[in-house]
This record gives sequence, structure tokens and C-alpha cells, in this order.
Amino acid sequence: MSSKLSKWMVLPAAVLMLGTAALAQDSSSSSSSSSSSSTATTSTPPKATVRQRKENQQDRIANGVKSGQLTAGETAKLETKEAAINGETHADRAANGGKLTSAEKQQINQQQNQLSKQIYQDKHNANTAHYGNNEVGQRRENQQDRIAQGIKSGQLTAGETAKLENQQRGINQQVAADRAANGGKLTQGEKRQVNKEQNAASKNIYNKKHNNKTQGGVKK
Repeated sequence: MSSKLSKWMVLPAAVLMLGTAALAQDSSSSSSSSSSSSTATTSTPPKATVRQRKENQQDRIANGVKSGQLTAGETAKLETKEAAINGETHADRAANGGKLTSAEKQQINQQQNQLSKQIYQDKHNANTAHYGNNEVGQRRENQQDRIAQGIKSGQLTAGETAKLENQQRGINQQVAADRAANGGKLTQGEKRQVNKEQNAASKNIYNKKHNNKTQGGVKK
């Protein structure tokens, strides 16, 4: 065989070998990249801190108040539970130089899990806040909107919110009783009384939103 023919036969074989090696390298690189991407995708997200969990619960409650999914009575009970958890957290921190032990964090997380379920159940049950298109209903809705905004902004603590919602619950119960006694309507005297009570509640909402207490315990 001539030397020219040998050269032409060897050259394609060398090109083929180089191509195969390059292909193998690309496959290996692709596999490595895919594996790295998979690892990043399946990494466990960091757990929410005690404060983040607390803020999340308050946001959910505020949304429920705003939408009417939570009645004043339901909100008062939820915020009373949240206030108790916050009080326990504060006491634990005070006893441990401002920190929480792992066991205390676990206990608080369990309590927040229970509260989370209660929030969901209350927001998805048959009870809703019906405001109506009348003056009394609009005043009631306005008060709830102001309370929801205070929860959302952190101006109202859980304890303050519970007291405000208990006040609203009392007014709502009085209105329901008056309507039941008068064929579904309110007399002019009853409307004046309800308006007077809502004026007092309005001042209470304002005062609690503008005092030195916030959800984070920081002065405004």
C-alpha cells in the first residue's frame, strides 16, 4: 500500500477518535451540571424564625379580618392565643439572657402549628362577617378594616387586637339582639346607641394604634 493511501486512511480515524473524546467530555460535563442543579433544587429551605412565624400568623389573621372570613369573636380568640404564645416567649427569653433554648423553640413551634390549624379552620368555616349596605354595617366594616390594617402594620399587638375585637363582638351581639326583637330592623334610638358605641371603639382603635406598643415590642 502506498504511503499517500496510508495517510488518508489514518486521518479519518484520528478525527473520529477526537470527536468521540469530545462527546464523552460534554456528556460528563452535562451530567455533572445536571447533578449540581438537582442538588440545588432539592436543598431544604431554612426554617422560619420565631419572629417570622409570628408575623406570618398575624398576616393571615389580618387577611381574614379584611376579607370577612374571620368574625370579631373568632379573631378575638385567635389573638388571645397568639398573645399567650408571645407572653410565654417573652418570659423564656427573659429567663435565658434574651435567647430561647432549642426545647423552648420546639415548644413554641408546636403551639404555632396548633394556632395555624385554628386560623385555617376559622377562615374556612360557615361563619363570616356580614356587614350589609346600611350605615351600621358600613361603620362596622370600617372598624374591621382599621383593625386589619393595624395588625398588618404591626401597630396593634395580639393582646390589643383581642380587646378591640371583643369590643366589636359586644356591639355586634347587641345589634343582632335588637334586630331580632324588631323584625330585623333597628329603631332610630338603637342606631344612635350603636353609633355612640362605635365612636368609643373608634377612639380605642386610634389610641392603641398610636401608643408605644408594637408587635415586635419596639417603641414607635
